[in-house]
Amino acid sequence: MDAPSPGERAAEAPKEPAGSWARVWRGWGPVELVPFLANFSLALQGPLTTQYLWHRLGTDVGYNGTSRQGGCNDTADPKQQEVETLTSHWSLYIDLSGFFVGLFSATLLGPWGDKVGRRPLLVLTSFGLVLQVIVYILVVHLELHVGFLVLGRLLCAFLGDYNALLGASFASVADVSTPSSRTLRMALLEACLGISGILASIAGGHWIRAQGYTNPFWLALAMMITTTLYSAFVFRESVPNPQKASLFTLQHYRLIFRLFAAPSPGKSRKHLALYLLALFLVLTIHYGTWDIAVLYELSWPLCWGSDLIGYGSAARHLSYLVGLLQLWSLQLCLKDSWVAEISLAFNIVGMVLFSLAKTTALMFTGYGILSFSLVITPVLRAKLSKLVNKTEQGALFSSIACVSGLSMLSATGIFNSLYPATLNFMKGFPFLLGAFILLIPAILIGVLEIFDPRPEYQQTLH
Repeated sequence: MDAPSPGERAAEAPKEPAGSWARVWRGWGPVELVPFLANFSLALQGPLTTQYLWHRLGTDVGYNGTSRQGGCNDTADPKQQEVETLTSHWSLYIDLSGFFVGLFSATLLGPWGDKVGRRPLLVLTSFGLVLQVIVYILVVHLELHVGFLVLGRLLCAFLGDYNALLGASFASVADVSTPSSRTLRMALLEACLGISGILASIAGGHWIRAQGYTNPFWLALAMMITTTLYSAFVFRESVPNPQKASLFTLQHYRLIFRLFAAPSPGKSRKHLALYLLALFLVLTIHYGTWDIAVLYELSWPLCWGSDLIGYGSAARHLSYLVGLLQLWSLQLCLKDSWVAEISLAFNIVGMVLFSLAKTTALMFTGYGILSFSLVITPVLRAKLSKLVNKTEQGALFSSIACVSGLSMLSATGIFNSLYPATLNFMKGFPFLLGAFILLIPAILIGVLEIFDPRPEYQQTLH
């Protein structure tokens, strides 16, 4: 019997009773545009915020120098070192404030979204990101103390933050996809992140150099307002029967606990825990090596300028798009687990090349190999999604959002400390260590596939 078309499935969906919590207008737009717009804004804000911190803190300590052209191996000015330290510390304060508050809010909002639908959660998190940009614009315009940037981050994190928005987007994809198509759909969503990151990276660098900090922040605000309006009025709600539910209740935390503790047909706590561990390790290496890549490229012997750094950033984001094409082609002949193993192999080789790179050609060769390495994350998300039923998708992706936040925190602490500590004996050692650590998720995924070769999990629940 042929599978029903999307239109037939929509027609067969349970009707919403009059006066119910669900909105009459369910929308028609795909969820992929939500993270596309939000990621464009954040990809624009990230380097913009760092450069503004550098400028403001440099002014405070009386440093107004610029990078020496062709002299990146010279001894740094003491005031430049002070500005670097202050910028690093304030960036860490901003990241830590967002992580701890976001850990509370993401675990609260995900299970709530399973009840009330994905739209309220997307609107709430998008609005939080709008508030963050508004605070940043006020800091730039009024030259407020940079500590107010932490306030903007706190407001955003309290309303769910970007990780919660991303979790709701992936949960929406899980709501409307079949087990066989889920991995590809999640790779498509990640490809949207890559495309928006490429566009923001290329546009942001030239715009900041031409017009300063203010106008790019206004564009970031416009993108987040558009994201909020799209989520509220255009996005198609993926939960069939949203219901009214309290937000501030311990019941949401109990749902996450039961996700890992309560047995159900086809669900294995071992699989959930091990796949989450694999995802944590992959994301930690991903975020950690990206954090130090710019420092690695700026300094001797590469001595890259802003143009090459911009191309390198675009190459990193291109990995999302290449990953989609890679996954589509390899799925024709291989199971998802073996596609993930190939992705990890490319990742390991790319890290090793980075650790040895002393020329621009070798560095970009590493970027070329790493462009085939990001298939692993949509595969792991899809595998986790298949382990739980439809009413647990929000709770699951809230857990994944927490893992993502924890991996960012771990990556910042480990790699930003390890990089300066290993400069004397091997500058590229953090990349080599990352390649070694990636062997652990490769072993975990292979063992889980070999000793539990079920083609699909929870197929009857989807």
